[in-house]
Amino acid sequence: MKIINTKTICRTLLKVFAIAFFAQAAYAEVTLKLGTTGRLGMPIGDAIDQALIPAMEKASGGKMKIEPHYQRSLCSEQKCGEQANQGLIALWTSSTANYGNFGPELAIFDLPFIFKSLEDAKRISDEWLAERQCKLALENAGHICLSVYSSGGFRQLGNATRPVHEPDDMKGLKWRTTKSPVEFMLVKNWGATPTPYDWSQLYQGLQSGVVEGQYVASPWQHVAKLHEVAKYFTEIGGMWSGNILAMDAKQYNALSDQQRKWLHEAADAYGEKVNELDAAWIKNGEDAIKASAKEWYVPTEAEMTKWRAVQSVPG
Repeated sequence: MKIINTKTICRTLLKVFAIAFFAQAAYAEVTLKLGTTGRLGMPIGDAIDQALIPAMEKASGGKMKIEPHYQRSLCSEQKCGEQANQGLIALWTSSTANYGNFGPELAIFDLPFIFKSLEDAKRISDEWLAERQCKLALENAGHICLSVYSSGGFRQLGNATRPVHEPDDMKGLKWRTTKSPVEFMLVKNWGATPTPYDWSQLYQGLQSGVVEGQYVASPWQHVAKLHEVAKYFTEIGGMWSGNILAMDAKQYNALSDQQRKWLHEAADAYGEKVNELDAAWIKNGEDAIKASAKEWYVPTEAEMTKWRAVQSVPG
């Protein structure tokens, strides 16, 4: 009678279980947690819901999923980036301006008058400029840029005091700015008094006269109802409202080649959708503002030369 070696059987069973375990792990569902300030009903939130999530589901056959957390429910833009670096979330969205908390690499997108049009901005941010700057962002801050896109298009001037056609018309006006040094110096060089002021208080600030003007992308002006208290608008463009979808590099590198391919397919679909939704959002916002404004002024080319020229004047 043949004696069965129990040690051999145990080793064989362990090998079988190990193979089965790792095979199952290889096909286990991966869920990427996404933190964003965007919300449903606006381009970023809707593009996540309508493009990023379903594109990931389709590309991966359900093996990778996006778990979205909208409207600051997990974190603000800066905190989302920090949480990504800590491994608490995988994906996050941010304005290129607020990415400045991690490094200056994406600040180039916020420089005035580098893009001639929204189409120009979309093309360049899809191609070499984003590729170059995102490579630097990866090296210096550990974030992978998956998509660079518009969130509101170009900023436009709005004020509660008087028509503004050229920079000299801004002299003496208290102009709300963010904490961006680029914006602060731009407004100062145009002749206004730059006044850093909280976004959440801007409506009341314009209403009370604490500040008299602001330089914000038109659909955001509409969302915040600033056109109710600021009736004079000037379409100068200049600063583009860039945003990014990013991922922590350590978590990205832990994905397989196939999983990274799925992720980039989904991110590309998201980028296309968010730009499409954003274009409609810009038009709808500007149409609504124009309907109630005392003036929506489009400068002549000679006047635009003056707006562009002062950006290089030392403060």
